[in-house]
Amino acid sequence: MKKQSFLKGSVILMVSAAAAKVLGAVFKIPLTNMLGGVGMSYFSCAYSLFMPVYAFTVTGISSAVARLTARSVALGAYENAERVRRTAIALFSVAGLAGSLITLILAVPFSTYSADSPEAALAVAMISPAVFFGCLTAVERGYYEGLSNMYPTALSQVAEGVVKVGAGLLLCGYAMKYSGELMRYIPFITDVRALGAAAGILGVTASSLGAVLFFALLRVFSHPHTVSEKAVMSRREVIRELLAMALPIGISAVVTNLTSLIDMWTVIGLVRESGCVTGTAPEEYPKFAYGSFAGIALTVFNLVPSVTNMLGKGALTLVTSDWESGDRSGLHRDTMQALTISLVIAVPAAVGMVVLSEELLNFLFPLQTDEAALCTAPLRILMPGMVCLCLSFPLFSMLQAIGRTALPLIIMVVGTAFKLAGNILLIPRIGVDGAALSTTFCYILILVLALRSYMIHSGVRLDAAPFVGTVYSGAMCGGTAWLMKSISAGRGALEVILLSGAAGGVIYLICIWLCLGKKLKRKEPA
Repeated sequence: MKKQSFLKGSVILMVSAAAAKVLGAVFKIPLTNMLGGVGMSYFSCAYSLFMPVYAFTVTGISSAVARLTARSVALGAYENAERVRRTAIALFSVAGLAGSLITLILAVPFSTYSADSPEAALAVAMISPAVFFGCLTAVERGYYEGLSNMYPTALSQVAEGVVKVGAGLLLCGYAMKYSGELMRYIPFITDVRALGAAAGILGVTASSLGAVLFFALLRVFSHPHTVSEKAVMSRREVIRELLAMALPIGISAVVTNLTSLIDMWTVIGLVRESGCVTGTAPEEYPKFAYGSFAGIALTVFNLVPSVTNMLGKGALTLVTSDWESGDRSGLHRDTMQALTISLVIAVPAAVGMVVLSEELLNFLFPLQTDEAALCTAPLRILMPGMVCLCLSFPLFSMLQAIGRTALPLIIMVVGTAFKLAGNILLIPRIGVDGAALSTTFCYILILVLALRSYMIHSGVRLDAAPFVGTVYSGAMCGGTAWLMKSISAGRGALEVILLSGAAGGVIYLICIWLCLGKKLKRKEPA
């Protein structure tokens, strides 16, 4: 098999992640328009429990399977790679079933006592099978990534997104339309928005099943490798190594996802009526504020980091090779490449969202003007944190690549504690803006700690010029976009977005080429 280079593999994954995020937005935006802020609080409540369980059981699987598969293939032991895959499916199927059962069992108590939204229990129950399906998908993705073939991961992400959009919106629309008939069979549901949220989130479960079916079809039509008897590990050895790699990553991912739980608990528990939202009953305002913040501001915030996260997958294998072979110049080059590309992608996106946040939210959520108004300022506040998060993802992967798997966990624990303290201090004073501000401070701290740890343990010294050039280009982009926005005042939101985005984007590309052109066009070493 012809292996894909770091840059090619990363581009494949980033394009697929971008497509999946676009599909996710196509799903989430109409869903928010249908459910509103309170309805999205039920939806987000389900995710708040689902994501930590999913993160612990699923997140580390792909990396662990990929590393063991890559090691086997390097030795020509394809039978060993197949054994890794089969053993991982058996092992993580059990973990997935346990995760699904835990999510299901906790649905009622979590919704009632943690989120103060007992009717969200149905949504939590609907998403619980996705943990099991996610484990199976993660094994298959890790196997093909270990073969340096990123296409199956990319295609499965797109297939998952397509099913989520189709099934989620259709089910939510059906449930909202025939809510009276359906609620006869679910007596504990009295709010039609809770029913719609549960139906919409069932589409997420259907999409995870779709990814499993995609890999099942792929196995039917793929050609097996030539079997070799070299270096075959026992199943016990495979299990031990899989767990040793997957557990630290999974625990770190759980801590990462605790921020969503912190927002749910603190926003609902501490936010006070701001007086800026009309038509919202005082007793519903905490759910309204949390649902709007999680369903709108954080959804937009997470779009770009989920794309740059794919650079971490590409960097993991390459940095591991540099580190193990003692190639310090290669380590420096690959580190700079991953961080520079992340920053080049993140900066213009952040600048654009700061300048055009009001127009962007009004265009995306035309039926939820109150929710969009509430989230305009928090979205702007979140953008520096988004840039820091985009850089932190590849740094965490590179720390794992040089054998420092526990450091991301420690860093995330510190950042999450800082986030909790910030929410407690700021939300009672400035509402959801406080949750956004504490999130940005949290990710700034995480980036500083991750960067310092990586430089100390790897010995890499970063060049400042690419980062300064990118920030300068971003400033020029923002200034141009703001000027065009002022000139276009009075036009429709979409027209302002297109004109300002195009003007700022052109200036950004020119500045990036002038500052980094020679570095960006340099060919990747063989």
